[in-house]
Amino acid sequence: MATASRPVPRPGVLDIEAYVPGKSAAPAGVKLHKLSSNETPLGPSPKAVAAYGALSGKLELYPDGSATKLREAIAGRYGLDASRILCGTGSDELLQLITKAYLGDGDEGVFTEHGFLVYRIAILAAGGKPVVVKEKNFTADVDAILAAVTARTKIVFLANPNNPTGTYLPFDEVKRLQAGLPSNVLLVLDAAYAEYVRRNDYASGLELVAESENVVMTRTFSKIYGLANLRLGWLYGPAHIVDALERIRGPFNVNGAAIEAGTAAIADEAHVAAAIEHNDKWLAWTTAELGKLGLTVTPSVGNFILIHFPQTSDKSAKQADAFLTQRGLILRAVGAYGLPDCLRLTIGSEEANRLVVAALAEFLAGKA
Repeated sequence: MATASRPVPRPGVLDIEAYVPGKSAAPAGVKLHKLSSNETPLGPSPKAVAAYGALSGKLELYPDGSATKLREAIAGRYGLDASRILCGTGSDELLQLITKAYLGDGDEGVFTEHGFLVYRIAILAAGGKPVVVKEKNFTADVDAILAAVTARTKIVFLANPNNPTGTYLPFDEVKRLQAGLPSNVLLVLDAAYAEYVRRNDYASGLELVAESENVVMTRTFSKIYGLANLRLGWLYGPAHIVDALERIRGPFNVNGAAIEAGTAAIADEAHVAAAIEHNDKWLAWTTAELGKLGLTVTPSVGNFILIHFPQTSDKSAKQADAFLTQRGLILRAVGAYGLPDCLRLTIGSEEANRLVVAALAEFLAGKA
């Protein structure tokens, strides 16, 4: 048997396309408005900033390995059992832990065609097979997902609301999905944008987790709480799933600054309410104004919108992206999500939102 001349990754690793974040730079001399990563324009709670700063004198100490203070704060906010909460380095780490624990070589992980790119990466990294399901009107289709489930399926990922489309499934449809899955298939509800949703028929999944043995819900502090730089997420699940994930997570996987800032952030309900109010106003305004320009916008319940551009050489999404970038307006190209004719726009400050609409009016009018 031939011996490799250097270490070789396990099969499948080099098939993974690394995640590429949204752009974060503008041309020299141009004011930057970064609208590519769904960050909140309000920033974090001042209370979270203070809590973060207060830790500066204790940087030599390890954090609480169980993030007890933060888990108890989350439990108190939502009326949950703290022992069934697991915190991680963003919800990304939690998604990776789930696949590591529940997928083996050749097992299948299911997600929809415009779902979060990390699902595919996590499945492949665990040696599994990604199974991509068609959406209907840029929205997850429960019947199509159930039809894709086989004896090899171990996990179904559902981003609700979905990034980058901004669409969602009503809670009745989520419950129908769970009811149709075999009991040994894990349903992962990725609710990163749950706090922004203002629909009576929506639920993040906490209730379904409470009454099921095969459902977990992940959340993040990176979006409405404005703590993306600290990388902090959490998961709520059945005790047996949390126990399995606890056994493989890294020790001290959540840093002390994140624990302190997250604890303060989740308690500052006034700051969250202000972020929701801002988003409600400018999501509706930006969607309407772009519609007036003749652009199609997928209705969104998150803090971002998906803008569709014509498939023409001079008015394409690629051309629009270049035009906006020259003006310091950085949107997210979403070709990697199977949406080459679209750009995703984070709802930003009033100034940024107005500048994007004005710039796109110029772009569509053919002005240089």
